[in-house]
Amino acid sequence: QVQLVESGGGLVQAGVSLRLSCAASGMAFGSYTMGWFRQAPGKEREFVAAVRDSTYHADSVRGRFTISRDNGKNTVYLQMNSLKPEDTAVYFCAAGRAALWLGVRPDKYDYWGQGTQVTVSS
Repeated sequence: QVQLVESGGGLVQAGVSLRLSCAASGMAFGSYTMGWFRQAPGKEREFVAAVRDSTYHADSVRGRFTISRDNGKNTVYLQMNSLKPEDTAVYFCAAGRAALWLGVRPDKYDYWGQGTQVTVSS
């Protein structure tokens, strides 16, 4: 049974950093594209970043957020720097077998975590 468990969210002030983690189990982690998405109240789920052998970041976070993975630990990370109030959302980790260039599409992911709340105050 595949499980994705996110951690690291919280309430922070604008300008600080957070690192989210997503621990995976029950899957051949290294063969999956791993992605981070976020969803703010009343908005659609939004692509943030994805990683396979390389990485891709959404324009809205490029230069501030960095996705990475540790295949030895079956974990994907999202380092978030210079946080802004508009980054407030529930952040979800996802796993899928599609190529990285398809990783912006939530329908290309097979498994999802339960989400972790990130709230950035001004």
